[in-house]
Amino acid sequence: MGEMANSAVEFYPKRAGSRAEANHSGDFGVSLDELRSLMELRGAEALQKIQENYGDTEGLCQRLKSSTTDGLSDNPADLERRAQAFGQNFIPPKKPKTFLQLVWEALQDVTLIILEIAAIISLGLSFYQPPGEESEACGNVSGGGEDEGEAEAGWIEGAAILLSVICVVLVTAFNDWSKEKQFRGLQSRIEQEQRFAVVRNGNVIQIPVADMVVGDVAQVKYGDLLPTDGILIQGNDLKIDESSLTGESDHVRKSADKDPMLLSGTHVMEGSGRMLVTAVGVNSQSGIIFTLLGAGEGEEEKKEKKGRCEVEEAKQDGAVAMEMQPLKSAEGGEVEEREKKKANVPKKEKSVLQGKLTKLAVQIGKAGLVMSAITVIILVLYFVIETFVVQRRTWLTECTPIYVQYFVKFFIIGVTVLVVAVPEGLPLAVTISLAYSVKKMMKDNNLVRHLDACETMGNATAICSDKTGTLTTNRMTVVQVHLNDQHFREIPEPSQVNPNTLEMVVNAIAINSAYTSKIMPPDVEGGLPKQVGNKTECGLLGFVLDLKRDYAPVREQIPEEKLYKVYTFNSVRKSMSTVVQLPDGSFRLYSKGASEILLKKCSSILGAGGETRSFRPRDRDEMVKKVIEPMACEGLRTICIAYRDLPGDPEPEWENEADIVTDLTCICVVGIEDPVRPEVPEAIRKCQRAGITVRMVTGDNINTARAIAAKCGIIQPGDDFLCLEGKDFNRRIRNEKGEIEQERIDKIWPKLRVLARSSPTDKHTLVKGIIDSTVLEQRQVVAVTGDGTNDGPALKKADVGFAMGIAGTDVAKEASDIILTDDNFSSIVKAVMWGRNVYDSISKFLQFQLTVNVVAVIVAFTGACITQDSPLKAVQMLWVNLIMDTFASLALATEPPTEALLLRKPYGRNNPLISLTMMKNILGHGVYQLVIIFTLLFVGEKIFNIDSGRNAPLHSPPSEHYTIIFNTFVLMQLFNEINARKIHGERNVFDGIFSNPIFCSIVLGTFGVQIVIVQFGGKPFSCAPLNMEQWLWCLFVGVGELLWGQVIATVPTSHLKCLKEAGTGPGTDEMTEDELAEDEEEIDHAERELRRGQILWFRGLNRIQTQMRVVKAFRSSLYDGIEKPESRNSIHNFMAHPEFLINDFIHNIPLIDDTDIDDESELLPATPNRNNNAIESNVHHLTRPTDHIGHWTSFPRQPCPLLSLETSL
Repeated sequence: MGEMANSAVEFYPKRAGSRAEANHSGDFGVSLDELRSLMELRGAEALQKIQENYGDTEGLCQRLKSSTTDGLSDNPADLERRAQAFGQNFIPPKKPKTFLQLVWEALQDVTLIILEIAAIISLGLSFYQPPGEESEACGNVSGGGEDEGEAEAGWIEGAAILLSVICVVLVTAFNDWSKEKQFRGLQSRIEQEQRFAVVRNGNVIQIPVADMVVGDVAQVKYGDLLPTDGILIQGNDLKIDESSLTGESDHVRKSADKDPMLLSGTHVMEGSGRMLVTAVGVNSQSGIIFTLLGAGEGEEEKKEKKGRCEVEEAKQDGAVAMEMQPLKSAEGGEVEEREKKKANVPKKEKSVLQGKLTKLAVQIGKAGLVMSAITVIILVLYFVIETFVVQRRTWLTECTPIYVQYFVKFFIIGVTVLVVAVPEGLPLAVTISLAYSVKKMMKDNNLVRHLDACETMGNATAICSDKTGTLTTNRMTVVQVHLNDQHFREIPEPSQVNPNTLEMVVNAIAINSAYTSKIMPPDVEGGLPKQVGNKTECGLLGFVLDLKRDYAPVREQIPEEKLYKVYTFNSVRKSMSTVVQLPDGSFRLYSKGASEILLKKCSSILGAGGETRSFRPRDRDEMVKKVIEPMACEGLRTICIAYRDLPGDPEPEWENEADIVTDLTCICVVGIEDPVRPEVPEAIRKCQRAGITVRMVTGDNINTARAIAAKCGIIQPGDDFLCLEGKDFNRRIRNEKGEIEQERIDKIWPKLRVLARSSPTDKHTLVKGIIDSTVLEQRQVVAVTGDGTNDGPALKKADVGFAMGIAGTDVAKEASDIILTDDNFSSIVKAVMWGRNVYDSISKFLQFQLTVNVVAVIVAFTGACITQDSPLKAVQMLWVNLIMDTFASLALATEPPTEALLLRKPYGRNNPLISLTMMKNILGHGVYQLVIIFTLLFVGEKIFNIDSGRNAPLHSPPSEHYTIIFNTFVLMQLFNEINARKIHGERNVFDGIFSNPIFCSIVLGTFGVQIVIVQFGGKPFSCAPLNMEQWLWCLFVGVGELLWGQVIATVPTSHLKCLKEAGTGPGTDEMTEDELAEDEEEIDHAERELRRGQILWFRGLNRIQTQMRVVKAFRSSLYDGIEKPESRNSIHNFMAHPEFLINDFIHNIPLIDDTDIDDESELLPATPNRNNNAIESNVHHLTRPTDHIGHWTSFPRQPCPLLSLETSL
């Protein structure tokens, strides 16, 4: 898997292999090829091969010069030798695109290509000198005060255009390159984050996955993603999900004596164990697949595999299975494919924001195209009419080049209008803004795995958070205990406890917890002891130490190998049990788990003197009332510890768990405190102020959950809220048949604040229910936190999935969008801030960009129509384009976020990018700039007392007049860039300007370059140097922008009824509920085409259905008078039955594609029509209930052949 750390070291598997062949017969007792062929076997075959060749796993271990108990020594030379012999644990990454490739890609831009062609033609023609004499005959076309030197300079314009194109291309390529580099840095950071537990010198240490070598002994536990291939040495109840390699979704049981083969890229779903690493990197199973694909497609494969295992994982989930019920095996593959697509598609597609922007850019581009075409046509017509009609000249062959030069000039003007109109800076701005945010978010403990997650977070309206570790510190301590019929409110002295009971407690805790959980001395003097491993178990071990006992001697006496059977903890059991064999041959089972669950299995309890007495249901209820509920109401987690003695002869049936873990004896019940993180209540308050609802979803007891929620401020006394348990929640959302109904969820979720004792399935159901809900006018955007393997489906389903960096399992990280490196809820609030900031940055940029676009296009267009020449020349336009696209996107997209962002409600998903206030600003500033520029254009020469630049002939020297226009224009943009920093109509546009050095440097830099261009640009930039007075006037007009901005801010937006917002997302009418559920991605056209096939096939199917229905209708006409169950007499009746609602069809017809339901929604109601072509014409026959018979036939309630026909098809 891609989890193998992709380091950038070159790797030549062939060479390593061949060299290895030579030297290891001497070094190690086994060769690379032997190991490779061994890892290809499974189950019994593999065991047989190990026995034949090595005797047993121990033998193989010795040949690899390793030890099953102590692992490898930490000798660097030895590790190096192993890496030489068997390879290193990474897969060489695909080479990044070179800078030249990126340049080539940037050159593919259509507008740039057009410009290049125009420039080349212009260059070519400028070198063509027509014979001098005849030029009189061509009229004053070329006339004017042109001397030799000027004519020579004809090539400059073409060259300058080419030069500026090169500039634009280089800047774009550089941006792409740095983005790619950042992304790779991020990738490698994610990979370095991944560490794995191995045994070296008998100590368990965490090392980066890339450092693992063949011969290492690794500890595997629930939730790991295996980084290498290996052979199981010892395992407890180990179950592996191998779907990423085999596609089989069932969990595979692994044990040292039946099937010991563990493969890289597979997930540990249950249990724990130790394995001997036998193949790493390119030689491991997933490495081999990678090599076959070539790392290039490897990336794809990773996505594909990821998609697949998530689906598999989702499939085992009850509720998800509920959604997939109607799938019969016949088209399982089809669905699998679609699910796979669903799992992959959203991540790589455009995010909501990019969707809106692309749409906007296309609209603006179209408008620009029209404008530029009109400009060219008007210029050409005017020239032709002026020259050949008004002056009545004839077209002479020798004049052709001169005329052509004119046409080329007009064409160039047209193209420049287009270049300025097309906001190619938009995608750039998004990328810069996102990349910048992602880099900064690393400092705020958010490791972003998918760029668009960052911006989606800004729209979040709901956060479903875990409790343990996210809202709380995840530092568990036992503070109360009930044992020997006494309730101790603090930890008792050992003398207060019956010695036998004390012994029992110590053994039950020491043995029945993962041996990887332990308590280490503090790092700093006087600090708290360090908890390593499962925090709940550490809390219990801490309890043993508080009782002045030690758990280590107990574990030494009964090492892990001697544990007879382990039932590891999982979300279904909610308990963990371990069986040990006693010296007399009988067995003892120790169990610990959620108190209300485990007490149900207890039939006796240790009484006051340490003696066993019976524990009846009546006693249990009393205990719940007197002990468990009071503890839970104080926010403590209650855990019951129990044991049971089992006979040694006959040996119990271990696989039958229900009969083993029952009839227990309760030893004690402990209350574990997990204090709320000090910064959480404030963070939650911020969320609520920002219009985000926080919900707590936890596996804990409802009273504990409610107490913690109150401490955090998730629920406030006097509010109207719901706290439910998983069971209760499920009862309320399912109908009589046990199917989940959206209407029922809609009744619950708006008030639900705490969901306790919930399974991962409940979490997924809740998230899906909130996302699919249409109760509120805004579609909810849901963020979810998760750490367990079983949270995968919910993390995938959510708009943004947060995985815990410290406590999270690899599976959860793999399914998430953002990893919280400090597991802290307040980091989520930071993510919201950054997300909103991205959105605002884009809006700022848009506001600035559109003002420039509108003005530049109108100036070029009207100027060209009135004076036959654009006041802004091609090269100048390209410079303006560079300022406003590339630089402005850098300057405005890197504004740091402020706390003020959290004071407003989230923008919705369909909120327009350009609000009314922004529209007001754009139009207001546009008007100011146009007035100034046209004043300068038509009366500028009188004001400044200079020569007019209008109607200048071809190749005439640049005029001061037009230079002033260009200069004023650029300076107005510069000052307007400062205005654009605020988009909500704030007055102080300088607020916080110095906190953004990039902005300041870009504004000053642009100003500097502008001075150079005007004073020394000369012919290429069509600029004449200006004197001091003219410069001051230009500056004065520019500063006027700031003052004018204040005037605009004074006009209340509400009075401007005529303004329209722009840049909305897809309208609600175009959205179907399934498309919403599909994360509402905008699908590319190519993707649409792909999906047409599926839809055609669905249409065919529908036609068969319609024909069958017509036949049915005829059949029912025999019973004309009689009501048959298949037919309903009124359209209302038909619509009233819940089974016939369109959404249900969507779930029952898995062959239709989610994203295209909007095109097909007409097909869904059952329409008994006479012509089976009605489907082609997409007519809604629901509106005319006149069949041959006047009956409404509809899908019957009992399963009919029609549906089964459809599924078998």
